[in-house]
Amino acid sequence: MQKTPKAKRKGAARFTLYMLVGAGLLVLVSAASISFGAADMRLSTAWEAVFRFDPNQTEHQIIQTLRFPRTVADLIVGCSLAICGALMQGTTRNPLADSGLMGISSGSGFAIALAMAFLPSRTYGQTMLFACLGAAVTTGMTYFIASLGKRGMTPQRLVLAGMSISTLFGAFSQYLSIKYHLGQALAYWTAGGTAGASWNELALVSPFFAVGVLAAVVLSPSVTVMSLGEDVATGLGLKTGFVKGASTLIVLILTGLSVVVVGPVGFVGLITPHIVRYMVGVDYRYIIPASGLYGALLTVSADLVGRLINKPYETPIGVIFAVVGVPYFLYLARKQRREFE
Repeated sequence: MQKTPKAKRKGAARFTLYMLVGAGLLVLVSAASISFGAADMRLSTAWEAVFRFDPNQTEHQIIQTLRFPRTVADLIVGCSLAICGALMQGTTRNPLADSGLMGISSGSGFAIALAMAFLPSRTYGQTMLFACLGAAVTTGMTYFIASLGKRGMTPQRLVLAGMSISTLFGAFSQYLSIKYHLGQALAYWTAGGTAGASWNELALVSPFFAVGVLAAVVLSPSVTVMSLGEDVATGLGLKTGFVKGASTLIVLILTGLSVVVVGPVGFVGLITPHIVRYMVGVDYRYIIPASGLYGALLTVSADLVGRLINKPYETPIGVIFAVVGVPYFLYLARKQRREFE
């Protein structure tokens, strides 16, 4: 049933309100992320480093080379992973879909572990390519395994296949870590964290993130139709094969690059779209951009909490999201339990 003009205006107004609120919160949290960390310094010193940078001051160097690029990395990775989750949940009609749970992140992680083991002198661009290829391989395996059997692919089979693939390739990564003495570098990276983000790396990956996010927003009206069901979408004249292929390509690129920057962080794409649906409704023209904004907000907040709860040590954001995400996943799985029977 089509919405009335009044309902459309109300939905657009609500979307605008929540986007403005989210943008304001994101500015505040980002400012806090730049200002606070393991090293104690005055707020005035932190903001002088942003607007009047003096390379001779150690505090200014900390802000410009560590905290500022780290905050930007949190922004783009959180935005990207949340949009990936919204795309996957919309096109597969699977409320449990997330790039971490579907095995995509673990494939990227394994590919990067391979690169660490066999290409120690690799460039950052080669690492990006390995991550995207690894994501593509595990995505193909997940969909293939989920489609086996008489019932074919269902949302629940897709999640179970993804979790199996994720566990398998996570074990492969650990094997490479032990055999080739990758040690602490791989261990901290697989836990998820943006502590090593640099301006040069962000300059290389940011254009790809921007294109992927823009493509997802352009695709969002079609995702709304897909969320009604494939039969309904086909009946309305939508090219469902193209929409699925385009959304999968976007997810592969954004997830692969996110793993390069932050490591295989899960649950961002699972949690954020569900939160956003309570705010803006079920229209993916609103869900996808709002997920990007609130995914960035959640990731920056999680990274800030990870830096402050155990100073001067840091808790990786992957651990923070796991603490919140696992109970939420169990809650969603329980809601879907009848479909498993």
